Amino acid sequence: MTDAKTLDDVGVLSSDIVEMSPMFLMRWEEPQQSHVLLYPEGLVKLNESAAAILEQCKSPSSVSDIVGRLCNLYRINDIEDDVKEFIATSLEKGWLRRAS
Repeated sequence: MTDAKTLDDVGVLSSDIVEMSPMFLMRWEEPQQSHVLLYPEGLVKLNESAAAILEQCKSPSSVSDIVGRLCNLYRINDIEDDVKEFIATSLEKGWLRRAS
């Protein structure tokens, strides 16, 4: 048995269309020196990777398009599983939603 998660484990498909939930606003906060995700009850300080992924979700996009743009932007490969895992967590937390 392996500890690695499969794509089915995270419940996000490459064809899924996701977008930022309207309850959340992502922006740069100078005092925090980082991107934050603002919501009515507070804020979440984002690391660089989280901010890069969420930036791609400001308008409805397929997961495969998000992965492709990030690979091109940062000139890296083999990030699909990590991006899908982050998107799954973001869906669970309500930061993102599946677009209809």
